[in-house]
Amino acid sequence: MFTIPNQSSIPMAYKQFTDVVDPSDEEAYIAAEGGSRLMPSSNRDRVVDCMEEFVKYTIVMRPHFEAFGDRYSERTEKKTKEEQAAKKAQEIMEAKSNDQKDGVVNGVNLNSI
Repeated sequence: MFTIPNQSSIPMAYKQFTDVVDPSDEEAYIAAEGGSRLMPSSNRDRVVDCMEEFVKYTIVMRPHFEAFGDRYSERTEKKTKEEQAAKKAQEIMEAKSNDQKDGVVNGVNLNSI
């Protein structure tokens, strides 16, 4: 069984990021790595660890994607849409059939010609 570590929460995250730096001040921008980045700390290390685990999980589970990508709610939604489309198509075919029986083709009454 696969598990996903729950170590990615960061206490007081609003204090853990660098300040936004104006890109026009190139030296400061480069030093701050663009600003608004997670500062080096054990919190950042844990987030990186979690991201690595997600990548590994993705690589391991990719061959089995079909098993995980098939959800009941999506199947029922797709089935409902297909049923509605089929019903609408059936109604259109019946309307055309009725029009042809009445001598109407493409909205033109052939009996009056």
